[in-house]
Parts: sequence; C-alpha cells; structure tokens
Amino acid sequence: MKLIGYARVSTDNQREEGTIQIQEYALREYAAAQGHELVRIFEDEGVSGSLENRPGLADLFDFVEGHPETEGVLIFKLDRLARDLYYQEHLIKQLEQRGILLLSIKEPNLDSSDPMRKAFRQFMGIVSELEKSFITMRMSGGRLNKARKGGYAGGRNPLGYRVEGSELTVDAEQAALVRRIFTMRENGQGIREIARDLNRS
Repeated sequence: MKLIGYARVSTDNQREEGTIQIQEYALREYAAAQGHELVRIFEDEGVSGSLENRPGLADLFDFVEGHPETEGVLIFKLDRLARDLYYQEHLIKQLEQRGILLLSIKEPNLDSSDPMRKAFRQFMGIVSELEKSFITMRMSGGRLNKARKGGYAGGRNPLGYRVEGSELTVDAEQAALVRRIFTMRENGQGIREIARDLNRS
C-alpha cells in the first residue's frame, strides 16, 4: 500500500509520549516490515490533541486531496491522531470518505465495517480522552500549588517581566512601559485611547 504517516506529540505530556523522532522511526520500520511504501510523514510537535492549530494535520489532508493514489494513513497510536473521541471519529470519517484507511501500529484492525472493531476503536478513544483529562488535572494542580507558593507557574509571562530559568524577573524596558500605561490610566485616558497613543509612539 502507498501510505503517508502522521506523528504528534504535545508539549504538556511529551515526557509520557516520547519524541516525534521515536514515532517517525516506528512508522518507517513498520511500513518496511509490512511491505508498504511510506511516501511522507506529517508531524505536529508541541500541540494538543484538539483540531485547532494543527498545521501538520492540515497539510496531511491537503496532500491527500492532491494525491488520490494515497491508500492509507499510518499512525503510531490512536491518541496521536486525537485525544478526543469526537475529533477521532470525525477525522477517521473524513479519511474513509476519501477511500483512505487508517492504520495504527499499536491498535490493529480499526476498520469501521466491523461493528466490534469500531466499538473497540471508540472505546480506545474514550480511554485517551480520560487520560488527557487526568494529565490536565495533574498539571493544573501542580501549577496552582506553585503559584500559591509565589513561584512562576508557566504560561505567557506578563508584560513587564521576563522568564529566567523557572523564575519571573523584572524587564526594565517593559516595566517603564507598564508604568507609563498606569500613569495614562490614572490621568483619565481610556483603554482604546491608551492603545492608540502607544501605537503612535
């Protein structure tokens, strides 16, 4: 079969999932062992299992549209495609409508025409979604605990600060801008007016 591959790892739980390179090696090895031709591998690194902001997945579907000879998409594991049951089934249906099979190294026999196989696939999707929820809960709890202790809990740093190691430190240049904004606000300027004046300067 003529296949294309898809690999994904999220930043939040990369430690549990391994790296993109590990997945790509497994895809190439599996395709060679099964006698398939793996034409190309698309990847999304550092993104979640939702459908938003996944350029690699978007490129995969663009490739499929331009290469009708593609017969299947090879993934390492179902949760690399999505960690949400609705997204998982939606993507599989989109592939099936184009006559393309989804092949998984870790979960063989995902064919929708077999009710038992389809039920197993959907059960695995539920398990992945549950695992994602637990990971999110653990991370949120850890960040909240760190913030309560006065530490930097991650995420985008606020204006006026920069991240050094695992701590927030004052950025002198940005801090001056923050003081200016507060002064303008105290002088009665509105948010839009402040933004307009800053854009002009």
